[in-house]
Order: sequence, then C-alpha cells, then structure tokens
Amino acid sequence: MNRLADTFQRTKAESRLALMPYLTAGFPEPGASADLMSAMLDSGADALEIGIPFSDPMADGMTMQRANEQALRQGATTLTALHTVQAVRARNASVPLVFMSYYNPLLAYGETDFCRAAKEAGADGIIVPDLPPEESQPMRQACAGAGIEYIFMLGPTSTPERVQLVGRLASGFIYCVALVGVTGARSDLSGGLSGFLSRVRAATDVPLVVGFGISRPEHVAALHGQAEGVIVASALSDLIESTPAEQRVQAVSKRIVEFRAAA
Repeated sequence: MNRLADTFQRTKAESRLALMPYLTAGFPEPGASADLMSAMLDSGADALEIGIPFSDPMADGMTMQRANEQALRQGATTLTALHTVQAVRARNASVPLVFMSYYNPLLAYGETDFCRAAKEAGADGIIVPDLPPEESQPMRQACAGAGIEYIFMLGPTSTPERVQLVGRLASGFIYCVALVGVTGARSDLSGGLSGFLSRVRAATDVPLVVGFGISRPEHVAALHGQAEGVIVASALSDLIESTPAEQRVQAVSKRIVEFRAAA
C-alpha cells in the first residue's frame, strides 16, 4: 500500500487539491493531539503533517514557535510524536501521515532507528526542513530502508540546480514553500508563487504540495491547477490556541470543512 500515491490519485480523480493540515504533536496538550488530528480527518482532511516538537524551530514563525514551546513545557518528546501517529493510525488505516522534524531530534534518536519506529507507528514519510538536499543521503537511505518517503522541500529562492536535483530524487510529494520567510498566517499569497511552482513543475512529475502562509479558504482555491495539495498549519494552531479546550474539536472541525470546500 502506498497511501500517498493512492491519495493523490483519488484527489486528482475528484478534480481537487489534497488537504493536509499540520499540528505539532503534544500541542495544545499531549493527550489532545490525537483527538484533534482525528477530528481533522473526520471533517475531510486527506492527510496529516505531524510536527515533532523542537526547541529551535528556525523555519517557523511565532505561532508555531509557541506551539513547540507549549508542547515541550508539557513534556512532549519524539516518543510523544510516535505515539500520536500510532494513535491516529489505529483510528484510520488509509490516510497518509507524514512527520515534520528538524534534524537534531532525528540525530539524537538515530536516523535508522527513528525511520524504523516511524514505519512501525504507521507513518508514511518525513520532512526535514533544515537538511539541505545535497546533504540528505544518509537520511534518505534510512527512509528507504524502513519503507517510508523522504519528502524534499523547495522554496522560491531555490537555485535551478537544486530544483533539478530535487526533481530527480523526489518521491511522495515535494513540499513547496509559498513565500520567503518563516511560517505564519498571511493575508495574501506571494505574487511570485505561480512562477515558482511552474519552475518546479517543469522539473518533475511528483505531486506538489504548497505550505507556509496558507491561512484562508481562498488561498486554497487559488492553487487549483498549480499544485496537487496544500498544507494549513499556523491558521489552525492560532485557532486552537484561542479556543477554550471544550470547544476546540468543534472549532477545528468547522474550519477543516471550510478549507475542504475550497480544495
């Protein structure tokens, strides 16, 4: 079974984008993450990106930094993320689950050991935002040995040489960063996004998934015909952070329905 390939085939047949929400494992509380993620899936999400909490998330803006800090303060670890994936997988056998982790936690755990543990928990891939493609071979080998996808990231400032390299090596999907800068909700999409996505599309047939700054349903709708999927992160964490605990599942479910309608 290749859950990622199956999902992109299905959403293509349905003429829509794959909706992939992001949530940091252990946020807002370690016991709440799996329930919120399952609610996202029940409300129409096609896949999940699950963050491993880290103390120095350099690619993240203030919202995701707070989410990481809150998770860490409450004792969340790499094991918390693995257990969260395991809990979500037990409730849904077919949805793709993809980890996002900075490189240090993976080195501390052991690349090969982590990839094996991720596979056993039910994960389908991993994104490592601070690992340059040119230095990714050991991590890619560990992923291949465990049978999970290594997901590359490209951004608007990626050189033509790097775009070509990633285009040759990529599988699963390519995470296309929608803007220059860190994560965080934005009012508008970057004016250069279409040109960037066209550059990447010319280098590969692998599905393109756009993230960073995707915070409104109209942002999702604007990506039709330019990508195969979209990641919504900070907008959901902002919502969770500002909603009373007893209302979070309902609020998140409602927002996912809105994003799914635009996909």
